[in-house]
Amino acid sequence: MSNPLLATDQLPRFSAIRPEHVEPAIDELLADNRRRLEALLTKDTEHSYDSLVRPLEAMNDRLAKAWSPVSHLNSVMNNDALRAAYNACLPKLSAYATEISQNEALFHAYQSVRQRDDFGQLQPAQQRSVINALRDFRLGGVDLPPQRKERFREIVARLSELSSRFSENVLDATNAWHKLLPDDTRLAGLPDSSRDMLRQAAEQRNEAGYLLTLDVPCYFAVLAYADDRDLRRELYEAFGTRASDQGPHAGRWDNTPLMEEILSLRHEQAGLLGFANFAELSLATKMAESTEQVTAFLDDLAARARPRAREELDSLRRFAREELALDVLEPWDVPYASEKLREARHQLSQEDLRPYFPVDQVLSGLFQVVTRLYGVHIRERTTEVDTWHPDVQFFEIRDQGGALRGQFYTDLYTRQKKRGGAWMDECRVRRETGSGVQVPVAYLTCNFTPPVGGRPALLTHTEVETLFHEFGHGLHHMLTRVDCAPVSGINGVPWDAVELPSQFMENWCWEREALNLFAAHHETGAPLPEDLYQRMRAARTFQSAMQMVRQLEFSLFDFRLHLEYDPQRGGRIREILEEVRERVSVMPPPEWHRFPNSFGHIFAGGYAAGYYSYKWAEVLSADAYSRFEEEGVFSEEAGRAFLGHILEKGGSEDLMDLYVSFRGRRPTIDALLRHSGLAA
Repeated sequence: MSNPLLATDQLPRFSAIRPEHVEPAIDELLADNRRRLEALLTKDTEHSYDSLVRPLEAMNDRLAKAWSPVSHLNSVMNNDALRAAYNACLPKLSAYATEISQNEALFHAYQSVRQRDDFGQLQPAQQRSVINALRDFRLGGVDLPPQRKERFREIVARLSELSSRFSENVLDATNAWHKLLPDDTRLAGLPDSSRDMLRQAAEQRNEAGYLLTLDVPCYFAVLAYADDRDLRRELYEAFGTRASDQGPHAGRWDNTPLMEEILSLRHEQAGLLGFANFAELSLATKMAESTEQVTAFLDDLAARARPRAREELDSLRRFAREELALDVLEPWDVPYASEKLREARHQLSQEDLRPYFPVDQVLSGLFQVVTRLYGVHIRERTTEVDTWHPDVQFFEIRDQGGALRGQFYTDLYTRQKKRGGAWMDECRVRRETGSGVQVPVAYLTCNFTPPVGGRPALLTHTEVETLFHEFGHGLHHMLTRVDCAPVSGINGVPWDAVELPSQFMENWCWEREALNLFAAHHETGAPLPEDLYQRMRAARTFQSAMQMVRQLEFSLFDFRLHLEYDPQRGGRIREILEEVRERVSVMPPPEWHRFPNSFGHIFAGGYAAGYYSYKWAEVLSADAYSRFEEEGVFSEEAGRAFLGHILEKGGSEDLMDLYVSFRGRRPTIDALLRHSGLAA
């Protein structure tokens, strides 16, 4: 039987992939890569870019194209057999990656390429990939003595295992909680669309009534709209104690020991490489120049935002007391009271906007925005494409001459066994193959409210922003012109700048000229009324300071966890979180809340000692967008400049140099403060 994972010269055959294919495919590719690498290093003593780097890139690409659909399916169609196959391969892949990064012969071969007289004649992207590789060899422990190398390998393998278990615990804890209501008595306050969603969820499990889960569309609907305060508290507690020692499943999937071990191993890993802490190691590949610069940046934003956040909370408490009879505003009351205050102050709720954002229209409008900005065209393709779920769609991006620039899958709706959140991931990366250019392919994954009762899926404006955000990541990956995989698309881009294109795209969700392309009532086709648009614009900075201090709390907590780790004292996770909240937060959660236990960004994702990247990149994105505010939101000149200097260049050049080429100057914080309503 042929193994579909080995057919890497075509798009993944998702429907043919079985758990039993995974380990044999990865074993075969790893063995083949090792044989090829040994042959490369023994047959050639005069290494060049073409004789060394290109073949190695091709080997890595083949492995990545086999693993990508496995990793993706593990996130969006999780089951026990696939999870076991996925986890069986993690230590093998980790060992291989560490083996490569610690291969002294390969390191010296790269050094010889760097030292060649003709190195300066290589393309800038090729030079950059070699320079980055030499840096990464050192960060991978190539210079360590044998015993330390072995320990480093053990740490990397164990961290890979722990991160996977962390994610699994959060997913299992999320899926384990549900509550079936026999009727909608306790759902007073919820809009009809949410009740329909909960009734449909029950029907899908062959139950009568209304099924509550911890999927975000359900969780948000209850917290924001349910008049039943006890129900709000019940969901808030279940969600906020997932994978912890508290709450309805206390201790069952507790991530606390995993978090402690992860922090300890990261600190040890940094120490082996000569860094004082993991935060310093994290910054070795980022724009930020020092840990002091990061903490000063976050502290400065906190100092600007916290006084305004206190005012916003005081206003909310006053409103809750006077209008909602909530004498003490509890954390599970905040979304509910905030929605009521938004309605009172701006005559606007998220539900008022939902009828104007049917998902197909929003996608079409998003594509039109991209066409006007960058001159590319996006069309759905329905033939010769295999997907993993009936909801999945597949699209192609072509330039004005019809040349294929990129392809992507969308998987937009929440469901059981699918990881929460929204993300873009690589299916395949753009690179020169020797017989042509490999077209980049992306996965765009969200967890929106699914279509209900024969009606189209209707998005909240926040969900529209999420879709634009993830598509910004996708454009960075797919519109690259770089043919060298290690610096193509998002590869090689400093992690604290990788959110620039995504946050940048969100701005068009707020512009009348852009909304006219897609914001129309799903039943009547009537455009978004001007008075509703003006109320939406007026509410844009509603509680923006409270939202900002929440992001700063996450950022400072993450950074301090990794900066201040002390082996003698352990992670001090709750202690550091409390200290950060005392300085930054205005509405701390209850003592039993366990937010860190589901903080996948830093314990199971790429944001360890890097969550600050969201704010760092927001400075860049707001400043970049200010050029469009000056020249016109669909300025062709500004759009093509962003395409040419940022999206097409990927990680092939210094990001700040690219930014200055686009903007004509270095970024300032002014636009971010103005967009957040914090300008003086």
